[in-house]
Amino acid sequence: MKRRELLQTLACAPALAVPHLAAAVTPRTLTAAPATLAAAGQASLPVWAYDGQVPGPVLRYKRGAVLDLTLHNQLPDPSTIHWHGIRLPNAMDGVPGLTQAPVAPGERFPYRFALPDAGTYWYHPHWGTPEQVERGLAGALIVEDDVPPPVDLDLVWLLDDWRLDANGRIAENFYNFHDVAHAGRLGQRVTVNGKVDLVQALQSGQRIRLRLINAANARIFALSLEGLDAWLIARDGIPAATAVPWEGELLLGPGMRTDFIIDASKPGRHVLKDSYGRGERALATLEVSGKASGARPAPQPAQREPLPEPDLARALEQRMLLGGGAMSRDGWPQESTAEREARRQRQIQGAREASPVWTINGQAHMSHDREHAAHASEFRVPRGGSVRLTFENNTAWWHPMHLHGHHFRVLSRNGAALPERPWRDTVLMAPRDRVEVAFVAENPGYWLIHCHVLEHHAGGLGTMFEVQG
Repeated sequence: MKRRELLQTLACAPALAVPHLAAAVTPRTLTAAPATLAAAGQASLPVWAYDGQVPGPVLRYKRGAVLDLTLHNQLPDPSTIHWHGIRLPNAMDGVPGLTQAPVAPGERFPYRFALPDAGTYWYHPHWGTPEQVERGLAGALIVEDDVPPPVDLDLVWLLDDWRLDANGRIAENFYNFHDVAHAGRLGQRVTVNGKVDLVQALQSGQRIRLRLINAANARIFALSLEGLDAWLIARDGIPAATAVPWEGELLLGPGMRTDFIIDASKPGRHVLKDSYGRGERALATLEVSGKASGARPAPQPAQREPLPEPDLARALEQRMLLGGGAMSRDGWPQESTAEREARRQRQIQGAREASPVWTINGQAHMSHDREHAAHASEFRVPRGGSVRLTFENNTAWWHPMHLHGHHFRVLSRNGAALPERPWRDTVLMAPRDRVEVAFVAENPGYWLIHCHVLEHHAGGLGTMFEVQG
């Protein structure tokens, strides 16, 4: 699509209301290309990078501003950019075949949309996602609050892991069957902003905002920080109703974000630890210098205009049964002999794709394109209608379920109502979990719902719905 045609399309499309829309727009280009960088503890690591950086540049905007960015694809493969967590026009969502054509090597594609909500978001490809994200293509998108909580420093930490081979290079066993059917691709090298054992120097008395983004393909983090007063103030970009003291471990699944306020009140080395899975590992260190300072009052999360509340009494009710995977109760997805042979031939010829392993409502969804959407959308809802989704995890594995283009309230987990009913765009489900969420379908178009363990999505654990109007 030409830039002029795209902007004409957007001009005719329904738009989300954005108060204080900025008149001035500063266009920029973001180049995706191979690079060799110091990253993941390696002095010289071949990666794919945005603007020659891993992670990509932090994109910061005021709420209500217009993001005007052109992707220049200098990769050997097609690509797109998905803006994870942002409410945006469907044509800008970056899903190849569904919302746009893939951006071929050497080509450009303009993304232009208003930013209606402050918060911590991120961007990554949605073509060949398990490989392209693992090679380094991910970055933070920060939309600043109208009146942010006062802090001395605003830090963005993008968490990731890397699977390296015996030569210290990214292992090129993408889409292997074991990863797809089990927990996804897990790397042995864990990084913060591409670095192993990152150290952040602070002065005693400083108050910082720490934005954590889980950009790993599949790794779940169980995060803790001892010795400093800290409060959770936002989840997935949406402010908490009140600041919640950070005590014990906090689970952060792939695609999820959490914002904290931390007081550097005690001198010394304070380690951000991950204890998910086997053992405990240090991710990064806050190194506080100076004399101890007194305790400060708990912060107040930013205020924002509320999202539309779902009408539960009139909501469309939809069940999403997650099935398949290793140790499946309900068996593997069925392929015809012809489908299986066609897939095998494509893989022999070098196609990088997963085999169908996972299902939603009994179907492995291996295609997300307009032709598929026309007859296989999971459900359709008129614009402004409310939807109540029940996710049932009938598998032996964890799944962070992500909704494109919308946020939802988490109503209950395993039959127990959640008093706070937090807003999320990604909800982490343990094996056999049952989670109810609800949202207002205010954004027209075809939208994905999928597991953000990237190998699970590639193996069929994703579907789509249509907002009509």
